[in-house]
Amino acid sequence: MRHLLNITDLSVDEVEALLNTASDIEANPEKYARAMEGKKLATLFFEPSTRTRLSFEAAMYELGGHVIGFAGAGSSSAAKGESVKDTIRTVGCYADIIAMRHPLEGAPWAAVQCAQVPVINAGDGGHQHPTQTLADLMTLKKEKGRLDHLKVGVCGDLRFGRTVHSLMEALSRYPGNEFVLISPRELRVPGNLLVDLTEAGVSYHETESLEEEIGSLDALYMTRIQQERFFSVEEYLRLKDSYILDEEKMRLAAKDMIVMHPLPRVNEIDVKVDSDPRACYFKQVMYGKIMRKALILKLMAETGLQPRPGRVLITTGKQCKNPRCISSTEQGLEPLFYPVHQVMRHGQLTRIPTKYVCAYCDMEQV
Repeated sequence: MRHLLNITDLSVDEVEALLNTASDIEANPEKYARAMEGKKLATLFFEPSTRTRLSFEAAMYELGGHVIGFAGAGSSSAAKGESVKDTIRTVGCYADIIAMRHPLEGAPWAAVQCAQVPVINAGDGGHQHPTQTLADLMTLKKEKGRLDHLKVGVCGDLRFGRTVHSLMEALSRYPGNEFVLISPRELRVPGNLLVDLTEAGVSYHETESLEEEIGSLDALYMTRIQQERFFSVEEYLRLKDSYILDEEKMRLAAKDMIVMHPLPRVNEIDVKVDSDPRACYFKQVMYGKIMRKALILKLMAETGLQPRPGRVLITTGKQCKNPRCISSTEQGLEPLFYPVHQVMRHGQLTRIPTKYVCAYCDMEQV
């Protein structure tokens, strides 16, 4: 069966096919109104969600299917200590496809090790959020007309921002794209993702100033500073208002720049910006539902994808150092790692002794 854990589990050709299917769904919704008749989607949301959960549920209903599931760990047997793997084994007896959100990073990969039905990662901690990326790609394609040769600014929490991580991985596979990484030093993009950009030949630079960069962008992707990802309340309070996009900053932007945001927002985009025709974040919500329809159709029809293709995984006899990693907390999961031999910052590639990256959460082990 097929699963979607990371946006790179889909080839560029497959992403393009999904975009084409989504466009057809948008134009001819009645054509798909009974496509999933008799099928059930289980939405397993161990962490709060509004858009993603309801988007999946609306998508399945509009395809003629049914939905079961829960909207919080407290209303599931996880509150009694049940493991992710046991939950997946159980729910696989009831449903034909699963969409799962979990606060622990790598949880979807733990799930697919025992899944009897397709599993979709609906967000795992600060790690990945591939279906939000599908919504983002459709937004860019609809509003900018292309997915290549774009200068994209990503602003805010780039350390824990799973939507940013997935989007960068997706756009790095299209030619001519460039990233401007705007964040406080404490919330910069993880080093292993910068290595991936360099290896893919993608241009990027890091900065702390939104005002200096906004005028050159084709798209600005804002993110909130996520209180739930911080270990320290004091650190969150110090950084939470680092960037606020308002009308004054929008006057510095190009007339055809678009503003995107995965939502929810707190105060990083002033509500007055909502009336600006360049504000596309509520369009993203609609595009997300349509892309999830296309994805459900694809995963229910196909077989043959193995997660994490092409990586050589090893054991080191040690646990992952990330306290938010599923392999650090779930019994019966063998810690697995893949080796890396370089890290880089400020565009400088530096050879270092071999390090290891957790196969579940992608955190470098120090």
